[in-house]
Amino acid sequence: MSLSAPSSGSPDAPTALITGAAAGIGRATALRLASAGWRCVLVDADAAAMQRLAAAWPPTVPEPLCQVADLTDATQIEALGQALPSLDALINNAGLSAGGAEATSGGDDGSAARLLALNLAAPARMVQACSPWLRRGARIVNLASGAGLRAIPWRGLYSPSKAGLIAQTRALAKARPEWTVTALAPGFVRTELVQRLIDDGRLDPAQAVSKVPMGRMAEPEEIAEALCFLVSLGARALTGQLLVLDGGSSVCGGSTPLPPSAHSPLRFDAPLRPSVEAMAVPSWRQALDAWTRSHASHVDAEFDGYPAVIDGSVLDASPGTQLEAVLEVARRFRARHAALASLTLLLPAPEANTSWELVGDAEAVRMLVATLAAEWGARGLRINALVLASELAAEGCLPVLEYLSGPRAQFLTGQVLQPGL
Repeated sequence: MSLSAPSSGSPDAPTALITGAAAGIGRATALRLASAGWRCVLVDADAAAMQRLAAAWPPTVPEPLCQVADLTDATQIEALGQALPSLDALINNAGLSAGGAEATSGGDDGSAARLLALNLAAPARMVQACSPWLRRGARIVNLASGAGLRAIPWRGLYSPSKAGLIAQTRALAKARPEWTVTALAPGFVRTELVQRLIDDGRLDPAQAVSKVPMGRMAEPEEIAEALCFLVSLGARALTGQLLVLDGGSSVCGGSTPLPPSAHSPLRFDAPLRPSVEAMAVPSWRQALDAWTRSHASHVDAEFDGYPAVIDGSVLDASPGTQLEAVLEVARRFRARHAALASLTLLLPAPEANTSWELVGDAEAVRMLVATLAAEWGARGLRINALVLASELAAEGCLPVLEYLSGPRAQFLTGQVLQPGL
């Protein structure tokens, strides 16, 4: 299918460009965005896979605009940028790995240069090519990886390329504050490629998930849900942030094998049942009370809601006492919830004049969040935290809380995010 105007759909519908759109995470994301009313511009190097996606496209949603392009080629990216509609979002999803290769290999055959061109150079080139078409307030999401947070041996330059992409994302967010720029780092995802490795006996799924606190792999649709949130207007508070969606594996030391999940994940649209505890800040209390009331009528007959606890106890804790405050919250949460629930802590921003003797308390809190994520994951219990700057308004964070605490984020645990920073 050539790049042309869609045959249906509202002209006011938001438009997203997705690279690497023909398979795996890209395919799931394209279909999810289309079902949510987005017009999609799909880019992929695999013409046959693109045709298969176009053939499977739901007839009730706008026809996608499709372009076959090799994004390791700068000239093809430049040509792509000459014929685009106005864009509300750009998702740089295309990427390469190099299974079995040493970091110093690939120089002779050009494979190392190709990997760097696609994983690190292409996202920046796509931003430059799309810049004339990106509306003010546009959202840009770069697909990083847990491999960008820690070295993964024998995958060529994959880890360096993804570490570079994370740094590039943060720099772009500072350089272009009129956009919302974020990165998403998935962990193990059961894509078609991963499933083939399992079927061929080249990947032991039990061994893989033994390093994941949630006790399972993510499905491509879960990553798609995260991307749909990050390209929404509600993600503005997270500009410059890295969202790590890996079931907690990046925050777990991995020294102890973890049990498999004891519970099947809930459907993404399961009703949310939030509750707020110990919130003393009046503006936040008022906003959170209204938010919880808005969900009261959404519980259905089959399921009384996904419990999501938002706790502000630590906001009142002085430096040096925050670890004990989190422990008390965690004990209370575990006494009330046996499985399939989330706890989101609201933490104070570090004080600049905190004495050195007390600095370790806040860092101990971060490690406790990671430890609890590892211990609770197999039960489907999640814990995350938001660090709240004093000037941060509650209204800007409510969409983040909605996603972070709810069933769309069931593979997200052990993360400490800093909205607005």
